[in-house]
Amino acid sequence: MNTDYHILPIQKPTDEMWEVIGGGISHYNKQHGGPDGFQHLCFALYAPDGKVVGGLIGEIYWGWFYINLLFIKEDLRGQGYGHQLLTQAEAEARQRSAKNVFFDTFSFQAPEFYKQHGYRVFGELKDFPPGHTRYYMTKQL
Repeated sequence: MNTDYHILPIQKPTDEMWEVIGGGISHYNKQHGGPDGFQHLCFALYAPDGKVVGGLIGEIYWGWFYINLLFIKEDLRGQGYGHQLLTQAEAEARQRSAKNVFFDTFSFQAPEFYKQHGYRVFGELKDFPPGHTRYYMTKQL
């Protein structure tokens, strides 16, 4: 190992760091996995006054739809908005050639909601955060 190189902790990555690290792994992955067909997918829930009160953010690559975030303000939960966001996003992902979907959620979030929509748990991390479980879920579209 060359001692001229050194490692330093960084509080906030710079654009250059994202380009080198993120761009490097992206290039490497495409060399081995082929073109990923990356696409953003986002649906927003708007209140009558035009404010965003929830939504779903995800991405599609290699034929998989990844749900990064799904959130609805607490006073609007249980009224069907989550169902609408999820089903509309799944339909759009299908139209964009996604065959499967995956994401992670915590035990204090809504794993039962997702199970009602046909998702199954394929992995768990117990005590993450302490006293809870992190679930990894998937389903075929």
